[in-house]
Amino acid sequence: MEHWKTALRLALLSFVVLLEAQRRTHEQDGDGGDGGDGGWSRGSHLSVDDEGPCNVDVLDGSSLSLRHFLDSYAYSRPAVITGLTDNANLLREYGDRQVRLSTANTYSYRKADVSFRHYVDVLLGPQSPEVLGSDTLYMFGDNNVSEWRNLLDFYRPPPFLLPGTGRALSFGVAGPGTGVPFHWHGPGYSEVIYGRKRWFLYPPDEEPPFHPNASTLAWLRDVYPRLPPRQAPLQCTVRPGQVLYFPTRWWHATLNLDASVFISTFLG
Repeated sequence: MEHWKTALRLALLSFVVLLEAQRRTHEQDGDGGDGGDGGWSRGSHLSVDDEGPCNVDVLDGSSLSLRHFLDSYAYSRPAVITGLTDNANLLREYGDRQVRLSTANTYSYRKADVSFRHYVDVLLGPQSPEVLGSDTLYMFGDNNVSEWRNLLDFYRPPPFLLPGTGRALSFGVAGPGTGVPFHWHGPGYSEVIYGRKRWFLYPPDEEPPFHPNASTLAWLRDVYPRLPPRQAPLQCTVRPGQVLYFPTRWWHATLNLDASVFISTFLG
């Protein structure tokens, strides 16, 4: 048991090295940086690196009880939970595996199969807000679970289950500026393993103003600044070691601020 865990840790560490090398390459080519204009900053006020405010409750998972979670959050509002899981060692070298990508729009109807190495080397560059969701290929879910079984078996999911539910895991890797526009489904968690992911959320009875084929980055540039205060979303940026919980049917959109690795736990 310890032998394969050690091997997996080494493999995942190489995965992080691969992503870091890709990020540095984009920076050296002028495609990234800390708020520079080589893809990280688009327009006079839009920066992909901007974490924005956080008006979602942030909870200490080490002292959070299941009863308090169920009574105060599970069915009514999202939360960011710190210290609930420990997956700091999780991540590498699946370069030759084939992965299935989905378009990053609300309905994700187009698919493409590429090698994971091609996805990292070619498709993880900073995203422009001019690119439509239907033209953005994004790795999340819809992959052969057996290809990633060792990684997912090593993952420690959030321990809190809703009564009568089980877990389904989905693994994703995405470049800066990518994400999915507003959509909804059943409840679940999303944990960032590497990078940062910004979330925007609305309750079920408040459908946000958005176009299903516009990227979240375009929505952030074109729609978000014009929202009146009463239409402003709940939002927060999730970092490694943090888990965001979203209740059922809550509208949510995501924006990856860096090359990001994340695992979602769907409850159903």
